[in-house]
Amino acid sequence: MSDSQLHGYVVAGVVPGSGEAVVARAVEFAARFGTGLVCVIVEPDRVAFTEGIDGTVLSYPLESDELDAPPVFDAELEALLRPIAEARGVPLATRALTGEPAHCLGRFADRIGAPMIVVGSREAGLRGSLREFFAGSVALHLTHRQQLPVVVVPLSPVTRSERLPWEHEL
Repeated sequence: MSDSQLHGYVVAGVVPGSGEAVVARAVEFAARFGTGLVCVIVEPDRVAFTEGIDGTVLSYPLESDELDAPPVFDAELEALLRPIAEARGVPLATRALTGEPAHCLGRFADRIGAPMIVVGSREAGLRGSLREFFAGSVALHLTHRQQLPVVVVPLSPVTRSERLPWEHEL
């Protein structure tokens, strides 16, 4: 399905391991809007160097042993997500992009005329805290750098008595 056929679809930024929760919520919005859903994986380990008129992005990996491998949406992840959309009768498309995640999601959503972007909250734990410290929150970047509404799905909510993920000592 070409990008022009995705006009008005809800955009969901997904990552393996948390895609199901994000897609379940995004499917609810797409069903309410009477539109489809496009799930997007962004590979930050690749650098985009040009974009075709049809939206096709040419990129190269930062690791030289992967020079011939273009970005591809994970087939196993798609197999997990598709039944979630099908259960509500929501058409599902997938895309794999390369570059800085918030920039790529915002630009793609703008290009297809998406009504909103749905992403998951940050990953709990030391690994997620370190990654977010160095790269920043995708949701935070999205809310400050583009015009569309951003829905952030809580992936690991904590109770009031627990420390927030960024409050843990390193």
